[in-house]
Amino acid sequence: HVKPYVKTSLAPGSMVVSDYLEESGLQHYLDELGFEVVGYGCTTCIGNSGPLPDAVTAAVEEGSLVAAAVLSGNRNFEGRVHPLTRANFLASPPLVVAYALAGTMDINLDRDPIGKNDKGADVYLKDIWPTTAEVRDVVAQVVKAKSFVERYSDVFKGNETWNEIPGGGEGLYDWNTKSTYVREPSFFAGTDQAPAPIGPIGGLRVLALLGDSVTTDHISPAGSIAQKSPAAKYLMEHGIEPKDFNSYGSRRGNHEVMVRGTFANIRLRNRLVPGSEGTWTKCFLDDQEMTIYDASVKYQAAGVPLMVIAGKEYGSGSSRDWAAKGPALLGIKVVIAESYERIHRSNLIGMGILPLQFAEGENAESLGLKGDETFGVTGLSDDVKPGATVTVTAQPARGAAKSFKARVRIDTPVEVDYYRNGGILRTVMRRLAE
Repeated sequence: HVKPYVKTSLAPGSMVVSDYLEESGLQHYLDELGFEVVGYGCTTCIGNSGPLPDAVTAAVEEGSLVAAAVLSGNRNFEGRVHPLTRANFLASPPLVVAYALAGTMDINLDRDPIGKNDKGADVYLKDIWPTTAEVRDVVAQVVKAKSFVERYSDVFKGNETWNEIPGGGEGLYDWNTKSTYVREPSFFAGTDQAPAPIGPIGGLRVLALLGDSVTTDHISPAGSIAQKSPAAKYLMEHGIEPKDFNSYGSRRGNHEVMVRGTFANIRLRNRLVPGSEGTWTKCFLDDQEMTIYDASVKYQAAGVPLMVIAGKEYGSGSSRDWAAKGPALLGIKVVIAESYERIHRSNLIGMGILPLQFAEGENAESLGLKGDETFGVTGLSDDVKPGATVTVTAQPARGAAKSFKARVRIDTPVEVDYYRNGGILRTVMRRLAE
């Protein structure tokens, strides 16, 4: 049996999987172990399989435990399966079951027993692992082409719950101002007919000073919405109870939720607030510590543009458009990092954010940047070329300014056009208007 403190769930990629698990007789035994179907597709690995038992949550929080998850999905970022799981390991589905039976990651499955049978004898993985021939025989019997044809032939008919949702037949979407799921986004607000020329950027303040390997999950988490987060506050103000928060991924049609969720990963470490984890920063308008969202509101009200300083591999992990959309809504105009994940770099430009790269061998630490300086970027003009070099100046509150060179990570001519227009959305809109 699975240990009582282990949460289990099964989220097949398709209803066809449910069909052949049922036909093989395997689902009956998975159910007995607690691996009931909780949904399909990106469910468990994106944090949608539900909460941990209250007692487990309390134990993890009170003991500051490094809880682990084992999943057969393709994403194992910190806190993604559940905010309280710091260590997440990818494994095949049979190994997921084996670790659930063992109830620990501190085990050598080649050597250690994973449990005891009803007679108290040790049971090892080798005792329950099927042979290749056994797997092949079962697959040959139950995985059939007709199952796929039957399931997918009417896939667009949906299901009863989906079909009961009223839909309009108009050419334009009728925005519901009371919806907490889908709201008219603000990406086009204040768009002029012609773009302003590219020029220097001054008065930048740092919203986040980050280290290496900051993923898109750190920037824009897709999992559950923490009850003390800015997004949770917004939802409760709109009459949504915590049990109905759902996830950031489910509410990505509401920019008010998503902007509040930007840099809201509970494992984010912002060096502007040493020792902190989560969505914390220091607002240099009043030297107060607050959430990143609240600081952004203050900065934007004062007309202060913002920037992020990061290390290597900024934006690694899942390609996620909200990891660029969210920062744009926070008022971030510049990101400077040691290196970028290629798609995220492109997405930043697509939202009108300028990606800069430190010169080889330089970073925030080597340049003595603390993050409390006021920054400016000069050398930018309307005829900026891909890969151009600009000068970044950091002016501390006291003392002399520091200047250093950085490379503009606008890599192609079309990206210059996107950046000039304030992003790809405004580029497309202006072309349509023409």
